[in-house]
Amino acid sequence: MKAEETELKDCWVLEPNVFEDERGYFFEGFNSKRFKSSTGFDFEVKQINHSRSTKGVLRGLHFQTQEKAQAKLISCIDGELLDVAVDLRPKSPTYGKYFMIRLSAHNKKQLFIPKGMAHGFLVLSESAKLMYLVDELYSKEHDAGIIYNDPNLNISWGMTESEMILSEKDKHLPLLKDAKIDF
Repeated sequence: MKAEETELKDCWVLEPNVFEDERGYFFEGFNSKRFKSSTGFDFEVKQINHSRSTKGVLRGLHFQTQEKAQAKLISCIDGELLDVAVDLRPKSPTYGKYFMIRLSAHNKKQLFIPKGMAHGFLVLSESAKLMYLVDELYSKEHDAGIIYNDPNLNISWGMTESEMILSEKDKHLPLLKDAKIDF
């Protein structure tokens, strides 16, 4: 596995070693020992989430607060999407910055997002399936988010708002400056 830290502190892009032949391919989606030796993080998977979305669906920017904060390992297992992490850790040198990457079934890249960051994605292909491993169980009471189009973040999604499909919840999330962030 190749691991490269992004410009956001503690956020990593992982590229598995893929073994392909005429039968297809094989790769390890996660190996805790290799993950720790590559990133320095202990990552204990407590929940695995799957989502399927159609083209133009934007989900995010989501996170969990307090003791239910989650680190996430994101993989696109079908289709293609833009995946975004936003650093919400007030004492971080990259606070308020974002990192964006194309994840796809073709490139098999993964994005590790540590606790204290928001996550969102936009589907580019006709549909996409996302799988993400998290180190904390979902808690509705700790569920939070920031609006995808916060002008201070200035995220360039590469799609017009009229082409995007958002949930009512995601349309009404607060700006970063107004969000209740407690990690």
